[in-house]
Amino acid sequence: MNSPRRRGALQGVTVLDLTRLLPGAFCSQMMADMGAEVIKVEDPRGGDYNRAWEPKAKTESGSFLMLNRNKKSVTLNLKTPEGHAALLRLVDSADILLEGFRPGVMDRLGLGYTALATRNPGLIYCSLSGYGQDGPLRLAPGHDINYMGTAGALQLFGKAGEGPMVPGLSVADVGGGSLMASTGILAALYSRTVDGLGQYIDISMTDGTVAWLSLHGAEHLFGDMEPRGGERPWIGQAPCYNIYRCADGRYVALGALELHFWERFCDLVGLGSELRTHYPEGREAEDQRATVAEIFLGRTRDEWAQAGEAADIPLTAVNDMGEAFRHPQMVHRQMLLHVDHPVEGRVPQLGFPIKLRGTPCEIRMPPPMLGEHNEEVLGRAGYSEAEIAAMKAGGAI
Repeated sequence: MNSPRRRGALQGVTVLDLTRLLPGAFCSQMMADMGAEVIKVEDPRGGDYNRAWEPKAKTESGSFLMLNRNKKSVTLNLKTPEGHAALLRLVDSADILLEGFRPGVMDRLGLGYTALATRNPGLIYCSLSGYGQDGPLRLAPGHDINYMGTAGALQLFGKAGEGPMVPGLSVADVGGGSLMASTGILAALYSRTVDGLGQYIDISMTDGTVAWLSLHGAEHLFGDMEPRGGERPWIGQAPCYNIYRCADGRYVALGALELHFWERFCDLVGLGSELRTHYPEGREAEDQRATVAEIFLGRTRDEWAQAGEAADIPLTAVNDMGEAFRHPQMVHRQMLLHVDHPVEGRVPQLGFPIKLRGTPCEIRMPPPMLGEHNEEVLGRAGYSEAEIAAMKAGGAI
């Protein structure tokens, strides 16, 4: 077993995070958890919009607290000469800049990649946007549901004949945005070790969502099929891969994709040979699903989950949030943690999805209060106490 080598895989890396809301915050928090110094640059007039979202702990938004641990907050009004100059000074010693404005905004502020790379050739500059920096939709407004709809992914969610539904998770924001951005940034960091040069990264949440369509895209591109929710085996049609209501009104998830799991399930519930087709279609699928649904109504959710575990079948309870956080597997994997906040008290935090044994992730500091680190960060950049006070008085911070 490897022993820790240093405090975080990204220790010594400085990130300037100019983003707001979910996609950029999740991306930079993963880097912060890995040891990077993440400086969250916020507008002094309220900061990240996420700070105002309900529900709140005491005064701070719960979702903000979940997305911004291990970061420092600096307030800069980039439209003032003083705020603009301060960001340039921070860029000089930064490794990464992450921004999520509409294409063209940073250039108009004189803070685009070309301008900043002249000052700092090693800077890795990542722009995270809905549709990317070019193309006919580059300036179009949007959110997760729009990017998924454009990418052809939204139609995968829903029941047969009922049309698309709003997904419960922000797939495009996180899967297409945060994770793609972090992957690109880490690749650029490695590339910089070879030639010493940074580079520009253009992340489109729509592109990232399209990249998730490998399985369903193959059905269309190779099989001339249009996969829609409830109409193909892995998105609601197959009885062997579905969600079922139980006697107590709760649900289980049956994931018997492989034939041996399906046969084991059929043996468990006594399904007759005439209904054992692994992947039926059309009316046969409807009849089989109705029969299986009726069988599941004969026991409670937990009884079925226990039976599935005993038979070594992928048959699991559909947990609510509280059950998920209390589940022995989640407890063992430390997926619910806590951090002490100077104002909010002891606040919960989701655990680390990436388990690095040599340089493990850790919570080093609570989510920052707005502008909490102005003096520290700006002072390190060469500003005197008097200059910082003047900037505050003038609305630059």
